[in-house]
Amino acid sequence: MKKKALVMLCMMSLSASALAEKIGVSMAYFDQNFLTIIRQSIDKEAKTQGLESQFEDARGDVGRQTDQVQSFIGSGVDAIIVDPVDSASTPALTKLAQQAKIPLVFVNRTPGDKTLPPGVVFVGSDERESGVLQMEALAKMANYRGNVAIMIGNLTDAGALQRTKDVEQVVAKYPNMKVVLKQTANYSRSEGMDLMLNWLSNGEDIDIVAANNDEMAIGATMAIAQAKPKKNILVGGIDATPDGLKSMANGSMQVTVFQDAVGQGKKSVEVAQRLIKGEKVDSHQWIPFELVTKENMQQYVDKSK
Repeated sequence: MKKKALVMLCMMSLSASALAEKIGVSMAYFDQNFLTIIRQSIDKEAKTQGLESQFEDARGDVGRQTDQVQSFIGSGVDAIIVDPVDSASTPALTKLAQQAKIPLVFVNRTPGDKTLPPGVVFVGSDERESGVLQMEALAKMANYRGNVAIMIGNLTDAGALQRTKDVEQVVAKYPNMKVVLKQTANYSRSEGMDLMLNWLSNGEDIDIVAANNDEMAIGATMAIAQAKPKKNILVGGIDATPDGLKSMANGSMQVTVFQDAVGQGKKSVEVAQRLIKGEKVDSHQWIPFELVTKENMQQYVDKSK
């Protein structure tokens, strides 16, 4: 009898495991600080909800990410979450998921699809807010005058292009301000540092650096510390990562914009579950940006953990 009961218990355990919903998650990068927070949030929420999850690192390669999505489909996952390598690649991923009739959630990076069909949802923040909040704060600190240099994430990312456009529109409002430099640094701290060092060594007249993310902004502050220019240069980032907040705390960076990485990760799992159940979900799930200054930064320290 004991043996029979044990067999039945094992069968019940296997049955529960087999019935667990499975999600496949493809991240553009595993080694970018902000995306790491999103990935950890997805993992935590999936475990909390009793979901099985499989994570893959696309390592910035569109082809690899496409292969990962195809592999998820082939293995029979119930839903797929994708942090896109770039915005231009998403229509092809949407088509793959639609053909397989598997729910798809894009997270963080704005998809390039003109419209998202039923069963495909974007979870993220409205980039029309981020650059505006950043640049308005920097402009005020600079008394609405000075030369602005923009560090762009990359030219294939709709979010980076929108953040850059936001900054340009704010600068255009003020007669004593102008954008004098604009160049990509691929969201990278090291590339941001190299770019800033190049600008400074070339004698560029810069009063403000508006970077599309904290990593590039931190790189800019490192270059400024190394080059020691005679004038004070204001630096702003976006994301309010733990490292970005540390840079603000020590006075290297003056402003950032909180993008809720934890909230985006958690929401993407919630949306995936709702889509699996066949519920109707609005195609865009917005999580607002929030301006972070030295005066209010302490309240954001725990939010990105």
